[in-house]
Amino acid sequence: MQKEYWLDRWERKDIGFHQNEINPYLCQFWQSLQLAPGSTVLVPLCGKSRDMLWLHQQGHTVLGVELSIVAAKAFFAENGLTPQCRVHDPFTHLEANDMHILCGDFFDLDKNDVAKVAAVYDRAALIALPPEMRKRYTHHLLPILPPATQILLVTLDYPQHEMPGPPFAVSMDEVTALYQPYAAITLLSQQDVFDQNPRFQERGLSRLQENTILLKILIP
Repeated sequence: MQKEYWLDRWERKDIGFHQNEINPYLCQFWQSLQLAPGSTVLVPLCGKSRDMLWLHQQGHTVLGVELSIVAAKAFFAENGLTPQCRVHDPFTHLEANDMHILCGDFFDLDKNDVAKVAAVYDRAALIALPPEMRKRYTHHLLPILPPATQILLVTLDYPQHEMPGPPFAVSMDEVTALYQPYAAITLLSQQDVFDQNPRFQERGLSRLQENTILLKILIP
């Protein structure tokens, strides 16, 4: 999963992973985080997700991170916003109305970039990455987050041998292996969504499950 893969997909508008509707699990479970008004929410590998707009409407400052500037510009344009743009290596910063997108490599994020983050919303980051990159992703993200940060994580689970990712299958066992040393893990929802996803049936899957998980980073 080289950078060029995702940059090319955005250039070609091959973005079947993009959801036009607000994620229902976000709407259902977000309030369980009980964040203070004005809290900053990090959305890694955000694309042009309309979930960021929903989070802003709940009173949050939104901080997205996205490799493709095509995706970032599309988010603002499609929501009628004209962002300010500035370059501060290693990221290009686009921002409007307390919604910020850092365009660049997620793995260049450091503690200063996420110092004000109170929560992370991950619907499309972990499942976009193959196994070895998932380890790298969590090992990079967790140490730079402020203590007690909460993560709302949405994953897919299916027999990986039946379909090449992305999106990749991420089981609850893997979530436990990746996060348990650093976070308390609560499974909020486990839904069989096979019948509602003919696109994945056509790709050969025999089952498909969506898990919604709340992670609370442990204070050292």
